[in-house]
Amino acid sequence: MTRLIPVELLSPPHDALARPLRDLRISVIDRCNFRCPYCMPADQYAQDYEFLAKDQRLRFEEIERLARAFAALGVRKLRLTGGEPLLRRDLPRLVERLACISGIDDLAMTTNGVLLPKFAQALRDAGLRRLTVSLDTLDPATFRTLSGGRGEVDDVLAGLAAAERAGFARIKINCVVVRGVNDAHAPDLVERFRGTGHIVRFIEYMDVGTLNHWRGDAVVPSAELIARIGARWPLEPLEPNYRGEVAERHRFRDGAGEIGFISSVSQPFCGDCSRARLSADGKLYTCLFARSGHDLRGPLRAGASDAELASLISQRWSRRADRYSEQRAELRACGEQKHVEMFAVGG
Repeated sequence: MTRLIPVELLSPPHDALARPLRDLRISVIDRCNFRCPYCMPADQYAQDYEFLAKDQRLRFEEIERLARAFAALGVRKLRLTGGEPLLRRDLPRLVERLACISGIDDLAMTTNGVLLPKFAQALRDAGLRRLTVSLDTLDPATFRTLSGGRGEVDDVLAGLAAAERAGFARIKINCVVVRGVNDAHAPDLVERFRGTGHIVRFIEYMDVGTLNHWRGDAVVPSAELIARIGARWPLEPLEPNYRGEVAERHRFRDGAGEIGFISSVSQPFCGDCSRARLSADGKLYTCLFARSGHDLRGPLRAGASDAELASLISQRWSRRADRYSEQRAELRACGEQKHVEMFAVGG
């Protein structure tokens, strides 16, 4: 029988590799208005695909209760993700709830940006502190391809402008780089956002999920991009802002800001990973590449107390030993390629 400990007696857990629990990414919906081939390819997720029904998704009060349990265990950063989080009705109401949780120092959201003209000000007023916007290219035709034919780059730029008007600064702009698709456009993003205060971050194409047809030869190693960009705009490395920061930071020597590189394939950072993920249907995932999650919605709806929920989370985290990116070659060689889809748990 599982022993449950009062929440006030729980100490912040560490996993089997001595990694603390500091960050929680909360997927609020599994739907998206794009069909990006590296996440939710259109040939696999057609118009009639059955996503979660409303009653299968966590309600706002349930998300808040679980977030409070995570905060009691030492989580200090919350990030709202999807799918596309702005498709979740009344999302600013959830932001307002989460912004009031004691101990949370950072409340952020990742979005494709196209709905920000409608919601940016309400999100800011509700207490959202930071934004990350996905933007894989500035080339209109390539953008349409990378959004599965469902997006226009001008709509994302309009969303960024709306976020700026609402008071969001130092917005992170994430670009997943795929060789032969958008890698040649990386300098265009750098040129567009240098000097704006925003931070472009280039992400190596990863084998998330099972349906994105990932190939190792489509990965552009960050070192290659750093050399390419640095030849035009000299760069110098910066120290991480905190232990476990996923992006390797570089500043422009001319003072025009900084850019980042997320190198899960070529330079895995599993050793410092302090992130948990909560899916829209209430499963706890301890790795982006996990095969399965651990149900929290069931105990929550069955009447579990806050202390019981926190104890369940702590015990699950304490058994965590995930380090897929460090073992990628070995695991793939053994046929270990079944992962949760990225749209279910966020990036």
